[in-house]
Amino acid sequence: MSRARIKDRTPLRTRLALLACATVALITVGVCVASYAVIRYELGHQLDLQLTQAATLATQQNRAEPTGVLAGECRFLAAPACAQLAPADPVGDPEEPYLLPVTDATREVAAGTRAPYYTNLTLQGHRVRMLTTAYTGGGADKALQVALRSDTTAKGLRQATALLAAISVAGVALAAAGGYWVARRGLAPVARLTATAERIAATRNARTRIDLPPGRRDEVTRLAASFNTMLGELEDSVTARRRLVADASHELRTPLTALRTNAELLARADRLTTAQRDRASAALGRQIHEVTSLVNDLIELARDEEPQPLVEEVALAPLVTHAVRLADAHWPQVAFSLTVLPEAATGTLPGVPSRLSRLLANLLGNAAKFTPPGGAPVEVTLSARELTVRDHGPGIAAEDLPYVFDRFYRAEVSRALPGSGLGLAMARQIALAHGAELSAEAAPGGGALFRLTFPADAFRPA
Repeated sequence: MSRARIKDRTPLRTRLALLACATVALITVGVCVASYAVIRYELGHQLDLQLTQAATLATQQNRAEPTGVLAGECRFLAAPACAQLAPADPVGDPEEPYLLPVTDATREVAAGTRAPYYTNLTLQGHRVRMLTTAYTGGGADKALQVALRSDTTAKGLRQATALLAAISVAGVALAAAGGYWVARRGLAPVARLTATAERIAATRNARTRIDLPPGRRDEVTRLAASFNTMLGELEDSVTARRRLVADASHELRTPLTALRTNAELLARADRLTTAQRDRASAALGRQIHEVTSLVNDLIELARDEEPQPLVEEVALAPLVTHAVRLADAHWPQVAFSLTVLPEAATGTLPGVPSRLSRLLANLLGNAAKFTPPGGAPVEVTLSARELTVRDHGPGIAAEDLPYVFDRFYRAEVSRALPGSGLGLAMARQIALAHGAELSAEAAPGGGALFRLTFPADAFRPA
């Protein structure tokens, strides 16, 4: 299996934990390595300073320029440094053997052709460090060698190494535990979000929500809150769809039953009189028209937005005038009056002409339906900011006012009138799609007033 495929299958929580662990572990190991280097340097530096001090002391205490071993007790930890003088010429060597090794490098230091240097060696079974430097007590061509036991320094370095290694292991372990805890706690909302999404996919229940911790405002919590908002919108959409289907089935049941009854009646036309056949045929035509209108309204209500390719600049005054003229012809028993204010006579609005015509037709038809024959006219007023349609019918009851734009909602006074309860719902949807706002209110003196308010930046006077 490829490394990329393994990485893709690794959970995000594990990857974050590994990343945090690796980061902290790298820092811990880096700090421990740096600490080891500093400790090693300081211990060695301290030992070298002691050798330098021992060389100075040996020079001050031996002004007679002897050669050979000056002090040879450095095999003990508390003893002073071993010290000896070696000439540049081997002829001057003493009869007694040297305690410290004398090499060609030692002769070169004595001759002044080489700089002082340090050496690590083993003396009488003990590790020592030796300084070889030029003797400055008097005369020339001699090298002073001093040595101190260094096993204590090595032991301290080993102890520091073990301690730093333990700190590194503990740091890596704590980093792993902390990384896993941080990843688990930080991604807990994501885990809940994933579980919620999987539960919704399995149960198709959009009412489930993610529990948000109080007081937290980090990015993951904001993501969970946005997901809850999306679930709320989804639940509203599903509820609206179900309600639409239920209401549509309820509204279609009666006309479809009547259609089937009249169709079955016409199937036995040989048993009917001419007048009965004509009445059944006329009823069948009306019901077909009613069902067709209802289905068309449902199709248009199911559309969320207007088709953008059909949007154009629509002259409102001619459109409203044409809509009033059509309503006057369709409702001959109702009078209509139109008032176009001067500032709106040449204004335009971006939109779909056919949809705006449907909005106006629904508003005017609703007003005409509640206007008694021969009563006061339906008043239509167009200004630069809004269009109002006012009738003088029974008006809208206060308890019905919040629901007049709901689909299939019909008030008590309207249930005996023709219609399906979709006209105002469709009018508001068309208004919202054009950026306008459609509202209803009780008109002063009786009747209902519908107000279509245009967006301030959309209406363009000529």
